[in-house]
Amino acid sequence: MNRTERNYVIQADDILDVRVNTNKGERILDPNGELQFGQPSGGLSPRSSAPAGGQGGGQGGGQGSGQGGGARSARNTGQGAGASTGGSEFLVQADGTVVLPMVGRIRLSGLSLLQADSVLAIRFNEYYKETFVSTRVANNRVVVLGASGGQVISLTNDNMNLLEVLALAGGVDGGGGGGGGGSGLYRNGGRADNIRIIRGDLKNPRVQQIDLSTLNGMRRANLQVEPNDIIYVEPIRRPLLDALTEAGPLLSLTSLVLTTTLFLITQIRR
Repeated sequence: MNRTERNYVIQADDILDVRVNTNKGERILDPNGELQFGQPSGGLSPRSSAPAGGQGGGQGGGQGSGQGGGARSARNTGQGAGASTGGSEFLVQADGTVVLPMVGRIRLSGLSLLQADSVLAIRFNEYYKETFVSTRVANNRVVVLGASGGQVISLTNDNMNLLEVLALAGGVDGGGGGGGGGSGLYRNGGRADNIRIIRGDLKNPRVQQIDLSTLNGMRRANLQVEPNDIIYVEPIRRPLLDALTEAGPLLSLTSLVLTTTLFLITQIRR
């Protein structure tokens, strides 16, 4: 069941980072820059079978923002010196479709990322030779609540676990229990023995309780996080300290009033 959940299914409002390379992705496998094919717009090789030579790459970089609506600026992130891959981010519309350069509107909602790669490769093969497509979701995130106050953590890797997410949130106590992220009720830090992962539909969620305070608790727990998880860290509550802290402004005001009253009485007696 866990392995099945790891196959993320594309949903509406996802932002897809789509990278297209020609000739079986040979530009990706060129870490030393020995294959001098130039760097056409969109990362597509001039060996492609585009109708107008390198025009297809230009359409891939420029036409996306005009057609897609949700398209963002193209990003080239070479995986080595001279390597170049063309990537742009496109919004999955409410109807589950995405508008991509050249291929137009295509339905990707309900497909896994691997299935989306295959579907897009077939469509881009109509314009380029032996295309290699790589798709990822750029806006996956989890929400951390409780001792940290409240943070949204982006999932930069698909295999991030609970410990990594808590580290990004400032630890179990949210940055030292009031030093950085914690404030108000959560100034005393969080409980490592009562962490809950809330997953699925919020109307009928699945809740997993995790105990990180013991080795056995960590062994029994599934520490793998999924996109859109809610991680709740129960804050440590100290009633007496909380009462004194919250009563601080009132005590300060009372002290000021008493000091002012004594000063006035002293002046009157003089």
